[in-house]
Amino acid sequence: MFEKSVDELKELGADITTAEIAQQPDLWEDTFQIYADNKAAIEKFLAEANAMAEGRTSVVFAGAGTSDYVGDTVAPYLRRAGDTATYDFKPVATTDIVSAPRDFLGADEPTILVSFARSGNSPESLAAVDVARKYVKNIKFLNITCAPEGKLAVESEGDPDALTLLIPRANDKGFAMTGSYSCMALLSTLIFDTASDEQKLAWVRETARMGREVVAREDEVGAFLAGDFDRVTYLGSGSFVGLAQESQLKILELAHGLTATSWDSCMGYRHGPKSFVDDKTLVFVFVNNDAYTRQYDLDILNEIAGDEIAQKTIAVQQDCGTPFAGESFTFAGGEALPEAYLALPFVMVAQVVSLLNSVRVGNTPDTPSPSGTVNRVVKGVTIHPFEA
Repeated sequence: MFEKSVDELKELGADITTAEIAQQPDLWEDTFQIYADNKAAIEKFLAEANAMAEGRTSVVFAGAGTSDYVGDTVAPYLRRAGDTATYDFKPVATTDIVSAPRDFLGADEPTILVSFARSGNSPESLAAVDVARKYVKNIKFLNITCAPEGKLAVESEGDPDALTLLIPRANDKGFAMTGSYSCMALLSTLIFDTASDEQKLAWVRETARMGREVVAREDEVGAFLAGDFDRVTYLGSGSFVGLAQESQLKILELAHGLTATSWDSCMGYRHGPKSFVDDKTLVFVFVNNDAYTRQYDLDILNEIAGDEIAQKTIAVQQDCGTPFAGESFTFAGGEALPEAYLALPFVMVAQVVSLLNSVRVGNTPDTPSPSGTVNRVVKGVTIHPFEA
């Protein structure tokens, strides 16, 4: 796909999505610069937020759909690599905040609501801010969005309790979120990771190198899809559970449900969900670089491969520590990346799988919903009045 002409891709209905997947390594380097350029404003905002609390401040990562999975991906890593004496990191979908705020927010917990939004126009994105403002007594709003003209960014202008950070080049025009997911995940990680900026930059440069490698090795990804399959499952541990959920959604969205999908944690998959696997299933496992966690990822890979129940069992891994000896997409060389950074090139592998599969089943990746019942910005949502 990456070597096809624009005209060839347009004929397949895939020119936008293909370009947006491929540009991500450049966007990650841009995102680091956005972080660096806004460092003073970020530190001022966090200082004001921390002043609300005598103990820890609750950092709620919120979004809907793929934007929700951003928080699911970064929060586990930050619970280890962030300032946990100051912050309590938790992912909560905006759909949960809007529909049941008392179940997911603490009225008396000083809170930073981190809103992830590609367009900033989803009804839940705006309603979550409104509901949280009404319900939580001490709250600040950190908006990470890709659309300067979106309602989330525009309506937050001049709000002394809000900081909006924009990643405009990541405002995907295709149906599926690709660069918007990876860039919002990266920016939020950079903000709360306690590593030095020099170390963060080194990690970002390595993720960009690996992302460009995915583009160059597209044929290897395509080979995984050579058989007659109709199911795909993604598994991971830690931050890669959220990544697995995002990866299965990309298959589901771009194939318009023509390929069945599932996702789970590596440890959780045995407890019933493994029933999904048959001889027409591709199983992808994201392998963690943490030596302890990696053991469990390798266990499920070896188990499913040994059972011979799946058509293919494939590891997505960096060659650090003990690799899976079976079929894999393996990144060789370079420094072992922490999981929130490793998620970026890993998700590019999954995005390429989804792109190629969409074309394989005769769908158009840029506009995958022929009925129009599923939209780039969600429609048909009724927001009911909320009073604290």
